[in-house]
Amino acid sequence: MNPQLSTTEAPARTTTGPADPTDRLVLEDGRWITNWQPENTDFWEGPGRSTARRNLIWSIFCEFLGFAVWQLWSVTVVFLPLAGFDLTTSEQFWLVSLPPLVGATLRIPYSFMVALVGGRNWTVISALLLLIPTVSMALTLGNPETPLWALFAIAAAAGFGGGNFASSMANITYFYPAREKGAALGLNAAGGNLGVAVAQFTVPLVVTAFAFGALQPNLPAAGLFWIPFILFAAWGARKYMHNLSHAKNDIRGSLSALKEKHLWIISLIYIGTFGSFMGFGSVFPTLINMQFPEFSSFQLLGAALSLAFMGPLVGSLARPYGGRLADRVGGARVTIASFLAMAAVTATVVLTLQLANFWLYLVLFLALFTLTGVANGSSYRMIPMVFRLSVHPADRVGHERKASSALGLIGAIGAYGGFAIPQILRIANESTGSFDIAFWVFAAGYVALAGLTWVVYMRPGTVFARANV
Repeated sequence: MNPQLSTTEAPARTTTGPADPTDRLVLEDGRWITNWQPENTDFWEGPGRSTARRNLIWSIFCEFLGFAVWQLWSVTVVFLPLAGFDLTTSEQFWLVSLPPLVGATLRIPYSFMVALVGGRNWTVISALLLLIPTVSMALTLGNPETPLWALFAIAAAAGFGGGNFASSMANITYFYPAREKGAALGLNAAGGNLGVAVAQFTVPLVVTAFAFGALQPNLPAAGLFWIPFILFAAWGARKYMHNLSHAKNDIRGSLSALKEKHLWIISLIYIGTFGSFMGFGSVFPTLINMQFPEFSSFQLLGAALSLAFMGPLVGSLARPYGGRLADRVGGARVTIASFLAMAAVTATVVLTLQLANFWLYLVLFLALFTLTGVANGSSYRMIPMVFRLSVHPADRVGHERKASSALGLIGAIGAYGGFAIPQILRIANESTGSFDIAFWVFAAGYVALAGLTWVVYMRPGTVFARANV
């Protein structure tokens, strides 16, 4: 999420200019940098690069925690019945659906907060907001009599973590020169996505390891475990990060991008790629628990370990390779191939489920997660090229501003897939008693998205096909 930011002058701050020093940072109260010049080689190789790297490191850490909190309920919900919570299958699916829904919605306002209050300031605030769901979990999950509405409210609050991605990406965009933005944003995104895998690996361990011999898991530990890390991240962001005085939201660029049909087409494609990653990441622990309860956890030094974390892990690691592959052979080509492979894998999940083979089930889902990661990278790579080729040269806003705004908007819309997939699975299970229909719907949807991508961006004779978008 990186809406276009342009130079502006605030009443108490100055903008960069020819006379600005290039051998040092000019700081004002509140750690505001007023002479940031990443495109100036002397400045960048002087104080610029090291300062940008420091901000990137703390941004990745805070975003990593955001993703971890965003997905806490995906794995915690599996332990609720064991701790005495009386929940229906439908209620469990709602608990894993609410964080993606709220997180996707928050991404849009979060993307504008960096320019309103400063990147360093908002990173501190957004990190501290993660205390709301984690402290709430620590206070309530020890009591099985906690009302359902309270569980829903706490799960929804975990959506704060989903919004962090938007502000983090917007902030890092300002720090790096154009030639290094891609690598920096890729590291930032990958570091954040890994939070999903780490949360799903860590929570089963801590809730069972800290049960201290009790028969029931210690569910408050699912929230308590993250609180020290959140406080440390907020402290580090406040101490070591910076605000940039020239940051400004491009409202006109965002409004103009909303009028472009390609924003909506690629958003639909991104729902199928990133939305699938988030959606399956949310429900994978629940699916394993329902389909193969004997394999839902394994004992490791007296604590429980779920293998569900492996899905988001391989999906996160595959994302950068999807972008690199798209650079070599074309984003549309890689996205289409990924969609068709995802359709084949989801169909195979249904066809082989009767074999009741957990290890085959796990391998198929790992393949599906890997493909979502590859498709995430390739589809995101398409956005700047599509807007460069589709925006008329006489357009006053320009393709770069529209593309930059579109990156943020598409990232927000695509995240709604994290809500849609668990809900489709819930509806299928309630209607038929199985998830088969849902997986057939997913397979058909991936084939349709592959066809849409081909028709719009790879069909011979189009400007996009000639440019190998």
